[in-house]
Amino acid sequence: MRPIYLFSISSHPDAISINSLDITFFKPDIDFSKYDYFIITSKQASKALQQYDKECYIDIPALCISKQSAKSYESLGGKVLEIGRGYGDTLQEKIKHYPKEMKWLYLRAKVVASDFVQKCKKDAYNIDEVVVYESRCSKKILNTQVEDEAVLIFTSPSSVKCFLQNNVIKTTHKVIVIGTTTAKALPKSISYTLAKEPTIQSCFENL
Repeated sequence: MRPIYLFSISSHPDAISINSLDITFFKPDIDFSKYDYFIITSKQASKALQQYDKECYIDIPALCISKQSAKSYESLGGKVLEIGRGYGDTLQEKIKHYPKEMKWLYLRAKVVASDFVQKCKKDAYNIDEVVVYESRCSKKILNTQVEDEAVLIFTSPSSVKCFLQNNVIKTTHKVIVIGTTTAKALPKSISYTLAKEPTIQSCFENL
């Protein structure tokens, strides 16, 4: 069997799981009483919320980018407003269904892959952004060596970029990506398979 490498902060029993990112959390001052809704695009945002008094934020419903990010907020006891289809553009569509008077708080990483919030702001939607975590390439992914016939599963644009710092994707590799934003991070010459759903399990269904 071809060895399978999963580049993600999550793991899978059938893969060599490479934690692609080291996470640093921040705790900026936030007046949660100002906001009607959260925007959550990763599990890390929910983990960052755990630094705060739960009673201050737990009644704020969250617009979540995926089922996984929704589960992470629900695990805290929070309520999910709606769930996107794994891409920032789908959140933009959903935000535009709400009155512009609503006040949103986007709990984000220092560097983000999508500009959906900027597009919403241009249309006069009321969104504040606060950086609650930062991702850096992990030493593990920077030191990873993969076999020529390996299957490479990438779950974020950053996992692609970190892998490519010290590696080359070869034509002998089978590449599977979790979504279109991740696919855009690949070199244009690379062929890939796109998961039907933005989940790790869906990536494995393409083996």
